[in-house]
This record gives sequence, C-alpha cells and structure tokens, in this order.
Amino acid sequence: MQIEETRRGAILVLTPVGRIDNETGPAFQTRLLAEMGGGGATILLDLSKVQYISSAGLHVLIAATKQSKALNGRFAVAALQPIVKEIFTISRLSHVVPIFDDVTAAMAAWS
Repeated sequence: MQIEETRRGAILVLTPVGRIDNETGPAFQTRLLAEMGGGGATILLDLSKVQYISSAGLHVLIAATKQSKALNGRFAVAALQPIVKEIFTISRLSHVVPIFDDVTAAMAAWS
C-alpha cells in the first residue's frame, strides 16, 4: 500500500491509496502509530483514495484513536468514499473516530 504524506502546518495528512485490509493493515498500522511518535501529534487520515476498508482496517483506526488520545494528540479521518462511509456507519466507527467531509473542513476545524 502506498501512503502519500503532506504537511499543512502542524498537521500531518496521510493519504493511503488502495485498500486497507488483512494484507495491508499491519504495515499501515505500523506506519500510522509510528507517526504519532511520543505524543501531541495531529494526524489527519485522508481516505479519498481508499476504495475499501475491512475489519482489520477498522481495527487500525481504533488503535490509532486510542493511541492519539493517550498521547494527547489529535486524530481524525476525512473524505470517505461512499463504500467506506457505509462501512463506518454500519460498524458505528463514526461514533469513535472524528470524521470530516474533506481535508479543508478538518483544517478549518483544527485551526
């Protein structure tokens, strides 16, 4: 899985490309949790290029949310594709992970 990375001030925007599933989930989790580092990181996950997320991918996002809170950081997702948004709704992950319509909305909320 490719993960594009950009910085917008103090906010790290990670954009995974493809699928987040059993095959890609472990490497994705390692990368995401490493970016959270020692604490206080602000990470926005732009899911605009993710076509599918499995339960393994949802587990990664739950772990990232927990670690972010424990380290006094901020973590959210943005720009969910329709199928990914449906999976978030069915799994009720939308009650755990903050979701923004797009990267611009997240930036506005966090500034």
